[in-house]
Amino acid sequence: MDAVPMFPLGSVLFPHTPLALRVFEPRYLTMMGRLLDAEDPSFGVVLIERGLESGGGDERSALGTMARIVRIEAGAAALFVIAVGRERITVDRWGADDPHPVADVATVEPLRWSDDLLPLRREAERVVRRVATLAAVLDEARWDPDTEISDDPVESSWQLAAMAPLGEYDRFRLLGSTTLTELLTRLIDLCLEEEPVLVARAADVAESDGDEL
Repeated sequence: MDAVPMFPLGSVLFPHTPLALRVFEPRYLTMMGRLLDAEDPSFGVVLIERGLESGGGDERSALGTMARIVRIEAGAAALFVIAVGRERITVDRWGADDPHPVADVATVEPLRWSDDLLPLRREAERVVRRVATLAAVLDEARWDPDTEISDDPVESSWQLAAMAPLGEYDRFRLLGSTTLTELLTRLIDLCLEEEPVLVARAADVAESDGDEL
């Protein structure tokens, strides 16, 4: 795909998951205006690895996700955009800003499902929802841990990755998975690593609350 409009962000977007944006910078307002007239109102999202997006000068990852706009609402000084992640992409070449970032990108092969993965997929959901519930106690949940997910096993695997209360570096590692086995196994391992940290922090909060009584 040539000259795809791009939106570098400080967070990872997974396929089949929602993206909410508040767009106020002039170059991205221009981008959204152009996309409103496009037959396929889609743009690429990549993680900012270093620096700040605002004003440019950031260092961007070469792996990202296409996002398709499903709704735009105008506010007093900004646009509120809802999009949904689609296929993964790699950036072949960044072009000159137009005035927003653009890039030539290639599509990454989608992950493939096998019925042999059903036990692993179920275990991933069990672990992710448990750890997400811990994060919710600390008001740090990315999604409501009881959120319904897709019946499609590949889509739901990506949605579980989005639900997991992990940092952006770990989320980027998940995005780079080459097989569904790798995604689900890595997702379980990362959540199990995060779980004792959340348990300890929740215990500290409970103890502090008790001291205030």
